[in-house]
Formats: sequence, C-alpha cells, structure tokens
Amino acid sequence: MNSILISLIIFACVFGGSLFGLFLRTVLPGHHLSDDAKEAVKLGAGLVATLTALVLGLLISSSKGSFDTTSTMITQSGAKVLLMDRVLANYGPEAKEIRGLLKRFLSARIAKVWPEQIERLQGADLSGKFTDMEEIQAALRNLVPQNNLQRSYQAKAIQISDDLLQIRWLLFEQLQTSLPPMFLGVLIFWATVLFACFGLLAPRNGTVVVVFLVCAISVAGAIFLILEMEKPLTGAMKISSAPLVKTLGRLGK
Repeated sequence: MNSILISLIIFACVFGGSLFGLFLRTVLPGHHLSDDAKEAVKLGAGLVATLTALVLGLLISSSKGSFDTTSTMITQSGAKVLLMDRVLANYGPEAKEIRGLLKRFLSARIAKVWPEQIERLQGADLSGKFTDMEEIQAALRNLVPQNNLQRSYQAKAIQISDDLLQIRWLLFEQLQTSLPPMFLGVLIFWATVLFACFGLLAPRNGTVVVVFLVCAISVAGAIFLILEMEKPLTGAMKISSAPLVKTLGRLGK
C-alpha cells in the first residue's frame, strides 16, 4: 500500500469517527450526556490525545532523522566519488580507464534513482553493462604502481571504494526498515476513538464539521509525511539529486 492510499484510509477513519460521535450524540439518552459523563469522556479523550500526540511526535522525529541521515550519506557519496576521481587523476594516465568506469557508475546510479535527471547527465554513457563498485575495486587492485607515490594513491583509492561500498550497504539496510502495520493500526484506532469523543462532546453544526474535516486532513497529512520520509529515494519527498549531479559534472576534469 502506498503512502497516499494509507493517508486516505486514515482520513476516512478519523473523519468518520468524528461524524459517528456527532451522530451518537443525537441518539443517546440524556443521562449519558450528563456533566459527570462528559467529564469522564474528556478525561479519556485527554489520555488518548496525549498518547496519540506523543507517538506522532516520536514518529515524525524518527522519520526526519532517518531522512536527514540518508541525505547526508548521498552527499558523502558524491564527495567520496569526486575525491577518488582526483586521486586517480594524480595517479597518472594509467588510471584513465578506471576514471571512465567511475563516471559510468555514478551516471547509472543517478539514472536509476532519479530517472528524471537523465537529460541533465551531459556526456554520460548509459548504454551497455551496468558498472558496479566491485568492478571498479577489481580494476584498482589490478593497477601496477611504478613508484611509492603511485602505490599510496592506489591504496587511497581502494580505501575510498571501501567507504563507498559501506555507505551503499548502510543505505540498503536503512531503506529496508518501515513502520510496522500493527503500530500504524493502533495509531489509527487511537485517532478514531479520539475524534469520536470529540464528536460526542461537540454541538452538531457546520462549523464543527469543518473543523473536524481540517483536523482529519492534518492527521492524515502527518502520517503521509512520516511514510514519505521513510522512503527518501522514492515518492513525493525524494532526496535531491543535486549533490551527485554536480559531482558528475566535475568528474574527469
């Protein structure tokens, strides 16, 4: 299920709960809506509201932290790719082919995650076999240094390639995490019950319905943001490709 569909389901549950509360107010006997009964409902609603607000705040903070971490990893990847290119340039003309592989590698990554940026990949060759970092590492190890300086550049380039592989696997593991369905279901239940209590205590008029509508949209919007930030490389809130595109433009120069 995608983020939009889940958000629509949450909106329907929350807004439906408030309408059910308004309807329930009209059919309940009078003694069920006495002052004492209303105080009990307010206490229960306050408890549920506190739990819901706490969980929503924690989820938004956690998702934003994960989103920012992924964005930082992408920026670090671009910086390390550019650093490797400069190290190989200092190594000498023997590393020219590897620099070409590095450019193909970055171009393919950008085209895969941000296909809308293909037209901006000026001079990038996206045809043929996909180049992976393991292939670049193998080419680095096959270099035959002629002096200690080249040997140090080779070791530095291999170290950077190891760092890039580590970032790739960290990104892979991080992107596998998602909000547990049971957790989301409990959160929806709390929000629905909360708005049902609000509807039970509120007068039945157009202003109240509009307020409940706006609140339901807000709750659904918060869940949408949480779900989108959990998928930083896809969806409506995809991380910007600008760092990698700028890095690609400077490779080979």
